[in-house]
Amino acid sequence: MKMTEKVSIDEFDGKKFKIRFTVEVDNKKAVLTHYLQNRRNGIQTHFEEEATQYLKEITTYKNEVENINLVEDTAEQHLLFEIETVPFPAPTNPTFTFIDLFAGIGGFRLALQNLGGECVFTSEWDKFSQTTYRANFGQVPFGDITKESTKRYIPAEFDVLCGGFPCQPFSHAGLKKGFEDTRGTLFFDVVDIINSRRETENPVKIVFLENVKGLKNHDKGNTLKTIIKTLEKLGYETKYEILNSRNFGVPQNRERIFIIGWLKDDTKSFNFPLGIDRDNEIIYKKEDLKDIKETNVGSILINKPEEKYTISDKLYAGHIRRRKEHKEKGNGFGFSSVNENSTYTSTISARYYKDGSEILIEQKNANPRKLTPREAANLQGYPSDFLIPVSDNQAYKQFGNSVSVPVIQTVFNEIQKQLM
Repeated sequence: MKMTEKVSIDEFDGKKFKIRFTVEVDNKKAVLTHYLQNRRNGIQTHFEEEATQYLKEITTYKNEVENINLVEDTAEQHLLFEIETVPFPAPTNPTFTFIDLFAGIGGFRLALQNLGGECVFTSEWDKFSQTTYRANFGQVPFGDITKESTKRYIPAEFDVLCGGFPCQPFSHAGLKKGFEDTRGTLFFDVVDIINSRRETENPVKIVFLENVKGLKNHDKGNTLKTIIKTLEKLGYETKYEILNSRNFGVPQNRERIFIIGWLKDDTKSFNFPLGIDRDNEIIYKKEDLKDIKETNVGSILINKPEEKYTISDKLYAGHIRRRKEHKEKGNGFGFSSVNENSTYTSTISARYYKDGSEILIEQKNANPRKLTPREAANLQGYPSDFLIPVSDNQAYKQFGNSVSVPVIQTVFNEIQKQLM
């Protein structure tokens, strides 16, 4: 485990100072922000000693270097106030607890908090995503979840494990080995966390996972079979379904697979909300969803975006050329354009920052333009007060990698009704 006793960090008010703190360097801020939020809500953490030592170092430094008379309680109240005034603080009277793995910028967290949940641990290794996460939720995510030095901060008890784990191939032998064959993949770390609580008084009640649609047929279906078999061996009933965001009030053609696992119970079963009825009509209209005002593309667009979002003549010419080449080959691929009257867009991905080819907005007497980062947030169902503290390129990556918040919220609402 990478440890240190003297490191340079950014203080919480933007100032830099050195501390002596025997905790893994990548997790020091996560330790303090998780501790403070849990304490605020009356949840005891098993790393209180480390967190209070960190707080003591901050207080000592500010007194010595800035020549002020600060006591630890005052410093703690200052940081607590900072956590409480973020756009999306944890609920003060939660009805369930969850951990947020591969958290990205907090799409799962936002949805589950809206339904009364409190996040007691979160993990995300990307530093730019960590920046966005902390700006909106007041907590710095812990780092690499594959390390035992990170897993040791996960509380012994929580109700729900959720996350969009990356899709990785398992060997064909996985259909026989199950849990063991998942080693070396990030799904193994999910399983490891579940398994470590399996024989305790507080096993994980619900597993809620999301992935790309291709997981269903990945490695000829062996990857998904291994995942389901592994969860079943751990004592969970499971169901999976491919859901499309456009059927849940989100104006985006985005298909993702969702996997639900619940502790085996003969009295419980689960049915996914598909978002459509037998006649393929959308059930979830705009009035059913908290964070989407309309269901057409025009509702997500900003009236007068900056000129920089209009693509150049050179890039537009390249898009047209590639579309023509693809059409001649008969594969039908090329850039995708929409206008304010369109019902939905194609899928935004993490590569959107490169050329915007997935979604270009038509403009009168001008080249088409890319979405703005705020429009990308709208397209994924994030509320208007969700902060975007990173560059445009990073924002595109983050929203392209994110879940559609209303879909997560609708599915988990059914989980609460049917399983909890």
